[in-house]
Amino acid sequence: MNLRTEICSLFAIEYPIIQAGMAGGITTPELVAAVSNAGGLGTLGAGYLTPDATRDAIRKIRERTDRPFSVNLFRVKMEKEDSRTTAVQENLMPIYEELGISPSAEQPEVTDHYEKQFDILIEEKVPVISTTFGVPTQNQVNRAHGQGLNLVTMVTTVKEAIKAEKVGVDAVVAQGGEAGGHRGTFEMENRRGANIGTLALIPQVVDHVSIPVIAAGGIMDGRGLVAARALGADGIQLGTRFLNAVESSADPAYKKALLDSDEESTEITTAFSGRPARAIRNRFMEFLKLNEIEPLTYPIQNFITKEIRAAAKRQGKAGYMSLWSGQGNRLIKNGQTADEIVKEIISEAKKTKSKL
Repeated sequence: MNLRTEICSLFAIEYPIIQAGMAGGITTPELVAAVSNAGGLGTLGAGYLTPDATRDAIRKIRERTDRPFSVNLFRVKMEKEDSRTTAVQENLMPIYEELGISPSAEQPEVTDHYEKQFDILIEEKVPVISTTFGVPTQNQVNRAHGQGLNLVTMVTTVKEAIKAEKVGVDAVVAQGGEAGGHRGTFEMENRRGANIGTLALIPQVVDHVSIPVIAAGGIMDGRGLVAARALGADGIQLGTRFLNAVESSADPAYKKALLDSDEESTEITTAFSGRPARAIRNRFMEFLKLNEIEPLTYPIQNFITKEIRAAAKRQGKAGYMSLWSGQGNRLIKNGQTADEIVKEIISEAKKTKSKL
C-alpha cells in the first residue's frame, strides 16, 4: 500500500492529507499555511467570507507559504426569507435574555457571494478550488482548468459523486455521516441530509467514478489513512483533528468542549444554520428540542443565531455555540501544531502498514 497517491501528484503535495475547509474563521491563514508547509493541503473555509475578505485571506496565506493550498466555497441555494422568522426569534427570547442581548431588528440580509468569490479564486490562481453543497458550473470548471487549477467537490452519495465527475471536477471528497460540521448534501428534500457511514460510502463511490476519491468522516489518525486507502480512497480529509491545533482560531471554550466530549456526544442538527450539521449536543440544541422550535431555512436560521453565537463566544458559554465535531472525539489531542499533526498521522500510518 503506497501512501504517495494520485492526489499527491495531482495537487503537488507530499502527503495525501487534506485539512477540511471549516468556515466561520476557524481556518486561519496560519493554519492553512502550516498544513501546506507540513506537506498536506491546507484549506481556507471561505463560505461566510465577503469577496474582499476572501482575497485578503488568500494573500495572507501566500505570505506564509509557497506551497499549494485550497479554498472552499459554499455552492448553495440561498433562501431569501422565511415567514416564521419573527415567531422563532420570539421563541428564543429566554436565550437572548440569559445572554443579555436583544434580537436584531434588522431583516435578514441574504447575499450569495459564490460567483464573485469564484472569480477571485481564478484571478488569484488558487491551486485547488473546492465546493460544498453543490458543483461548480461547466463554465467555471472550464475557466479553472484553463488556468491549470484543480477542482474538488464534497459529496455524500454516489449520485452526487457521479454528478461532480460529469461536470469535470478533478476529485471528490466523500463525506461519511461521522463527519463534523455541515453535511455536504446537494439537495435538501430530507432536512437531515444524506448520512451514509464512511466505511460504506467510500468503496461505493470509488466503484462508480474514475476520478480520485478522498475519504472524510471520523478519520483522525494514521490508522484512518490506512483504512481509507484499503477502501480505495486516494487520501483523507480531516476537520475535527485540526480544531485544537495551535494555529486554529477555535474559541477556548470550544476547544475544551471538544476535549470533554466522546464518541457519543454529537448529533446532527439544523438548530444553528438551518442545514444539517454534526455538533456536540449543548443547551441551545436541547432548548429547541424541548420547546419544539423548528429551525428556519438556511441561511435565515444562521442569520438569527449569529448574534447568539457571538455573545456566547464573548461570554465563554459553550452551551450556545455551534460546536461542530465529528465522532472521533476521543482521538483529539490538544496543543499540537499543524505540522506535528500531519507528521504524526504519517508516522502512525507507516507503523500500521508494517503491522499489516
